[in-house]
Amino acid sequence: MTPTADDAGEPIQKRSGWLVPFAVFVVTAVLSAAVLYYYVGPRPASFVRDVPSPTAATTPVHLTVNGVAFAIPANHIVYRSAQRGGEQNDLALFALLPDFRGFSVADAQRFASNAPDSGAIFILVRGDRLNLTESERLKRIYMGYVDNQMGLTGPYGLTQYQFRSDSGYRGEDLFVGQTARGPAVFRCVQFSAEVPSPSCLRETPLTQGVALSYRFKRAQLAKWREISAGADALVRSFLQRK
Repeated sequence: MTPTADDAGEPIQKRSGWLVPFAVFVVTAVLSAAVLYYYVGPRPASFVRDVPSPTAATTPVHLTVNGVAFAIPANHIVYRSAQRGGEQNDLALFALLPDFRGFSVADAQRFASNAPDSGAIFILVRGDRLNLTESERLKRIYMGYVDNQMGLTGPYGLTQYQFRSDSGYRGEDLFVGQTARGPAVFRCVQFSAEVPSPSCLRETPLTQGVALSYRFKRAQLAKWREISAGADALVRSFLQRK
């Protein structure tokens, strides 16, 4: 850099052109990490170990969850500790709609966005001894907390249920869609002044002893069929067959 001088005779340093884009990238990465903590933040005891660390690397990482083996491109894995591979109690992943691609520098801002129509989807793979089907979860858990078990005709080919105000699910709506493999059950946080960018959550078995859940923006609920099929296909593509 070539020094010059201002009117007071003080030297002025010319800044390199790469500093501005580099600063933008750093800010985007920090925002991305903050959003990831919001959606899939670890339990307090694991803050030191688990750090959201988006990477654009596509190298397969070999992991196991409850004895089930996976090979997952690093750019789909949220936490740095999991990017090292090995046995995991649970596994946080992310992807971008509509094609479920993994993280890239070009898409950093889209992954970081908390806009109501954000296309980021956050996935959790975890051990699950109960292995409840969605039909069982619907009947044994959720139906006991809705105010009308008949439901109402909802949007996008879904049946909609209202949780009772005295239940632990107050402030959420329940949506059920029918697929060739059975019901797809979604709990969606209601829009409000306090929650202007709500999400929907689906929980479903993946394989024996392992469950899959994923969260996406409620504004994307119209695409529930594509999201359901895509999330399931993505995670199953990571399974390592014996």
